[in-house]
Amino acid sequence: MQVIDHERTGAVGLALAGGGPEGAVYEIGALRALDDAMSGINFSEVPIIVGVSAGAFVGSCLANGISTAHLVRSVIHEEPGEHPFRPELFMTPAVREFVKRGISIPKLIFESIGHSLKEGEPPGDFITSMVNRLGRALPVGMFDNRPLRKYLESVFSATGRTNNFRELSTQLYVVAADLDAGEAIRFGDEGFQDIPISLAVQASTALPGLYPPVEINGRFYVDGVLLKTLHASVALDKGAELVICVNPLVPVDTDGAVEQGVMKRGNLLDRGMPTVLSQTFRTLIYSRLGTGLAAYQDRYEGADVVLFEPRRDDYTMFFRNVFSFSARQEVCEHAYQSTMEILSDRREELAPILARHGITLREDMLDRPTHDLWESVGLGDPSDRIMPSTVTTRDLRDALDELDEMLG
Repeated sequence: MQVIDHERTGAVGLALAGGGPEGAVYEIGALRALDDAMSGINFSEVPIIVGVSAGAFVGSCLANGISTAHLVRSVIHEEPGEHPFRPELFMTPAVREFVKRGISIPKLIFESIGHSLKEGEPPGDFITSMVNRLGRALPVGMFDNRPLRKYLESVFSATGRTNNFRELSTQLYVVAADLDAGEAIRFGDEGFQDIPISLAVQASTALPGLYPPVEINGRFYVDGVLLKTLHASVALDKGAELVICVNPLVPVDTDGAVEQGVMKRGNLLDRGMPTVLSQTFRTLIYSRLGTGLAAYQDRYEGADVVLFEPRRDDYTMFFRNVFSFSARQEVCEHAYQSTMEILSDRREELAPILARHGITLREDMLDRPTHDLWESVGLGDPSDRIMPSTVTTRDLRDALDELDEMLG
């Protein structure tokens, strides 16, 4: 295996993986735990940040100096002068895409009939040709993530923040995939620094099937997770000697789910197609993540990579609908507490690695019998955690609750 000879900067890097709205909320809670439990590092001042998909959203906020405490509060609370983060930003129907594809159907039908008459196709070939042509009318995305871009534009317009990669004190890299070339693009790197950060994040979160590809300068971009899960190598290539990675998506192991009362039977098939697809997607990207991390040890001699992620029996992360406000709050709190537990369990392993880079674990914090996220961010009073509902929020919540009941 080739060893990468990169300039040693002694810098600490942060690599954040994707995972949709749930992944973003998990990463925010987990990062707050790391922030509370570690001395010698400030996650809103990390020299190098690499984000893909939901990780690009969280990473771009950190790179703009938004603290982990601020991010936690924005998930569940109206911050004065701020735009609260609501996962509904990810779930706006792609009306324009549906209309665009729908109006093309008559043309495609006439083209198919004309081609069949010209070529003298038999009925069987005509039907096949018709199906193939009408396939072009299927929407390439169910939801529109332009509201996410507009949200970030608003957030980054505040004093002291920027939507320009060049104006950041942190090296921020937002990874997306060039759809036609099938290769990763690092927005924020040379040749891609003139793209607004908010637009780069929109491209990085455009998971095919859910969101339409995003056009930038005549090229179309989709979610960077299609090529790699974490892209931690970007930070290593830029000279990071320690890369802290957060991955919110792991496949669930249902062996203990029945005993804990989470499932009636220990299989996922009964929960329908969405759960099966979720487990399949998680398994694919998780296996690829393990392969990538193993390769870093040989390719980047002397560099350390530390990964934080949910445990395989973390049913809270797998079975929660993060669009529900109560579940959103629960996921954030759960991520904080479970990451604290992981840090405590791994302290003997992690302490010497972190010490090599001037970071120490706060034993007093890890030894606490309980950990209160809300007290940590100044929301110790339960009444402070109430976020006013909007009509859109209530309608979406009710619709998701009904769908949840239909799916059992």
